[in-house]
Amino acid sequence: MLRKSLNSVSQNEDLGQLVKELKKGSAEAFHIIYNKYQNRIYRFCLKMLGDSNLAKDAFQETFIRLHEKKHTFRGENFTSWLFTISRHTCLNHLRSKKEYEEYNEVYHTDTKTKSEDVLLKEILEKSINTLPISLREAFILREYEQCTYNEISEILDIELSLAKIRVHRARVLLRKLLKPIVKEINES
Repeated sequence: MLRKSLNSVSQNEDLGQLVKELKKGSAEAFHIIYNKYQNRIYRFCLKMLGDSNLAKDAFQETFIRLHEKKHTFRGENFTSWLFTISRHTCLNHLRSKKEYEEYNEVYHTDTKTKSEDVLLKEILEKSINTLPISLREAFILREYEQCTYNEISEILDIELSLAKIRVHRARVLLRKLLKPIVKEINES
């Protein structure tokens, strides 16, 4: 019934109606929101944490928190609010990960046997993971989640100009980190 009534309104009104239904406790609205955002939230968690097991935990925790805190949403941009929940969840996981840093076989294996595309992807992911968290999260939101600078500033709770600066600085640092690799590829 909810889906039929939502087909006749625009996408923003659609989401607004879903959020209203979610606040009322609608399991169907939660399910629709989950399906709408699951890929983007998981991808964000994976890029932020760099570990699929941690990302799965953070992903699940994000939607549990969404359900628990559904009554606290007061803003206009639900997507930003949901990414903010996800961001805080990832930051908590990163803090706890620092306390229990483990040996990671992926970073200590021989990469010569892997194809160049996979190797380049791994190098890029490692480079992104070396960025300071403040730059990494802004970069991921912009480049992987296609968030606008306004959305980034809202999600990170920073000024618009600072959101732009963080994305720019992340790009500059990545260029510096990847410059020797690009040079090596161009020479071969």
